[in-house]
Amino acid sequence: MLCGNLAAIKTVMQQAAAKSGRQLEDITLIGVSKTHPADAVRAAAQCGLKHFGENRVQEAVPKIDSLTDLDIKWHFIGSLQTNKVRYILPKVQLIHSLDRWSLVKELERLAPRFTTQANCLVQVNIAGEASKSGLAPVEVCDFIQAVVTECQHVRICGLMTIAPIAENPEEVRGYFRQMKALFDELAQSATGYTMQHLSMGMSGDFAVAIEEGATMIRVGSAIFGRRRTE
Repeated sequence: MLCGNLAAIKTVMQQAAAKSGRQLEDITLIGVSKTHPADAVRAAAQCGLKHFGENRVQEAVPKIDSLTDLDIKWHFIGSLQTNKVRYILPKVQLIHSLDRWSLVKELERLAPRFTTQANCLVQVNIAGEASKSGLAPVEVCDFIQAVVTECQHVRICGLMTIAPIAENPEEVRGYFRQMKALFDELAQSATGYTMQHLSMGMSGDFAVAIEEGATMIRVGSAIFGRRRTE
């Protein structure tokens, strides 16, 4: 089942990339394995998936530790509490949810203990939803400049957003387009940071996200099936 799901997703990715004049190789598929066991990650890796994302530190750490024999990369994509930074930072290659200064400070403090730098994406609340974390678009530039000015060990590598839930993916195309415009604007003046990754799009809307410029998509249920009871 997993191999078939992945093949179907890659077909859609290929079509979306072609529609927007891009190459499939420029887009990273992250399998969101939240609530699914390590065996499911192992099976997906055997089908060729290389990137996996987790939302909760307490679930992610033992799962990652049990799969160290695999040649895969881990992403942390959920809201990260400052008191959990020490546990997840040495386990993941990229943190997608940098959304506040207290988190920046804790990453800066702890990064030298585990690694040379903490690679992060700034989370943007593009739709201004009260239920979601993230900076308002107008806050992002100053936030990044503060990180660049005051931090040696926190590296900004791009942006992430979670679009509003919509039955029709076309309803969120405009938000993805706004994210790409912000991404491009920041890339033009990038000094001390990079706009390498634009992480947006999930199981229900990843094709539209790719068409609008996503370089990373975060797909869970379309790969692994419905989430297990938490």
